[in-house]
Amino acid sequence: MVSRSGQRRVRTYAAAGVSRSRQATAIAALLANAGYRAPPASGRSISLPGHYAGLIRIGRETIAITTDTVGTKTILAESMGRWEEIGVDAVAVNVNDLASIGARPAGLVDVISCRQPDPNVFEQIGRGIYRGLEAAKCSLLGGETAIVPELLHGVDVGGTAIGFFPNGRNPVTGNRIRPTDVLLGIPSTGLQSNGFTLARRIASESGVSLRSPREGATQSLGEELLTASRIYVAASESLAGQNGTVGFAHISGGGVRNLPRLRRGVQFVLDRWPRPFGIFQWLKEAGGIDLTEMYQTFNMGIGFVVVVRAAAAASALRRLWRAGYADTLIVGHVAPGHGVTMPHFGVDYSSYS
Repeated sequence: MVSRSGQRRVRTYAAAGVSRSRQATAIAALLANAGYRAPPASGRSISLPGHYAGLIRIGRETIAITTDTVGTKTILAESMGRWEEIGVDAVAVNVNDLASIGARPAGLVDVISCRQPDPNVFEQIGRGIYRGLEAAKCSLLGGETAIVPELLHGVDVGGTAIGFFPNGRNPVTGNRIRPTDVLLGIPSTGLQSNGFTLARRIASESGVSLRSPREGATQSLGEELLTASRIYVAASESLAGQNGTVGFAHISGGGVRNLPRLRRGVQFVLDRWPRPFGIFQWLKEAGGIDLTEMYQTFNMGIGFVVVVRAAAAASALRRLWRAGYADTLIVGHVAPGHGVTMPHFGVDYSSYS
């Protein structure tokens, strides 16, 4: 597909500058050389390769730890002069990963790296962090501001969050997932914090100004893309510890290919996942992107998946409704096999990497 300027449009995340295979190779190289194991007196780490959070057992307590940044969405924030959503996202990317293992967030440490601190930008980010922490019922424990003009031209925002398992409840790792389980999907608020390297490229080549709405939208394109991430902590809290709850997945970078992180050796059949709509449909059409690339780059309208026993699905939906997620829907089921399949779309992924 060719743009109005005559340039060939970007069709993949890799062509936009993010290579999943190169990332996987680099991470494997890092892990192969960084596997120091501390002595037992320092705590016992619990191995969950590729999961959303790291776990360590200290005495009788299990602690969950995760870290992430908002990524290149900050470039869009700078273009729009709006930063509050970025503060929400800095909390969301971390507490949603804790929620994916059934941990209750206890505290977050933020980190902002920049060329020079701007009080107005920091004020907006701070307001967003407050909003995110309030939604997650999580405390800000401190933070770090790194002024690195030789390294950065913009601003990088992220954090590290710690969580725990109250009343002795067990982590929800997905190891009990089995065929016949039901997949419940909680809608996202849009792109949330993933796929922005590709989304910004498509927006730039589309001819639509960030200050103007795309066709069919009421907000400007920039505002629509900047919409803050939804926080799923209350969803996890409402179901963690229930016998019928066997898995949680934060649908972030990697799209639906996040699901095999919960358990290998089964197939996640997404036969009721929504078709592309709204901003996702626009990105697909404006960028000429096929569905296989769309569903492995963006969340495509579902930001969090809950895996439950079939007999517990109705009860889980009621609990989620009471927790503020009345828009939850059934998006699929678990079957024998491996990977992720979307039979109605002709999309199939054999693994996460």
